[in-house]
Amino acid sequence: MSPSTASHRMEFLRHPHPSYPHCTAWGIRIDGTDLRVLVAEATRALWDRELDEDDDTPQEREEFLLGQHAPLYLDHDADGARARAHFLGDAPPELRDSNTGASCLLGCFCGIDACWPLLAMIRATATEVVWSGFYQLNRPEWGELPLGPYVFPRPAYDETLATPVPIAQDPLAPLLGGG
Repeated sequence: MSPSTASHRMEFLRHPHPSYPHCTAWGIRIDGTDLRVLVAEATRALWDRELDEDDDTPQEREEFLLGQHAPLYLDHDADGARARAHFLGDAPPELRDSNTGASCLLGCFCGIDACWPLLAMIRATATEVVWSGFYQLNRPEWGELPLGPYVFPRPAYDETLATPVPIAQDPLAPLLGGG
């Protein structure tokens, strides 16, 4: 890691999917903040240009921003092998942009991860994992979002990926009207 690049702290979580509580999702916190909160802040001004401010209350707008993405389900991954490969940059074709190689980090609230994906490049070396170049595939006019790059020390990243924190509910459920 270069001296000018700050190191970040990654935390993977396992909790019920916000739309399908019988399915377990992969939550993500960077430096203690849910990735969906970071994306809400990064896209707030972009959505303000698209949405009519008179259509929603401030609370409805905030719920929309926080709920625009959901944690990945990564179905049929009981042992975590698919998630480990995915979050180290080897996402399956349906969760990767075939043009850039970027991986889906958050999916759609509808439960189909590839429907409204947040993508980023994942580069893993022996010493670090870097997430950079975040973008919304369905909004190319937005360009690269003002997120990251995030540099994670590889040993700590591998540890949290191997032993994600199990929690009883989606941490944003109280903010999304679910708790």
